[in-house]
Amino acid sequence: MRIEPEETYEIRKATRFDMVACGELLNDWIDGTPWMPRVHSHEDVVRYHREFVYENRDVLVAETNDNEIHGFAATSTDAFVTGIYLATNARNKGLGKLMLERIKEENPAGLSLWTFVANSGAQNFYKRDGFKEVRRTDGDNEENLPDILFAWKPDGATA
Repeated sequence: MRIEPEETYEIRKATRFDMVACGELLNDWIDGTPWMPRVHSHEDVVRYHREFVYENRDVLVAETNDNEIHGFAATSTDAFVTGIYLATNARNKGLGKLMLERIKEENPAGLSLWTFVANSGAQNFYKRDGFKEVRRTDGDNEENLPDILFAWKPDGATA
């Protein structure tokens, strides 16, 4: 069953201008997540998105009719999802699923991603969409938080 978002969104390729909003969405998520340490300043997160993510990732944004960015997804050229982040008021309404479907369409051979062990919501989201756990670490990342590598292969594909 397909869940349709309550709001109407255009999912499109990001522009450099959009990267400020993408960095701000990530900052909002970090600030709103009690277990997530702040490793970089707000300004560094926005600068990183504008200068690195835009240049080195395939970035999609979800934009409303009033030109507000409510979500973004970034994928590396090797089909690694480096982030899907949504505005607080856009969560649990089908937008994440819509963005993930688009990423899958653009990466039909499969996808991989990391999520933190503490982020049970993300784990459940990806598992519902066919992602399987591959391995775990005790915090081999800059946040020093335990994490899980997940992978998705389309039906019939071999690992």
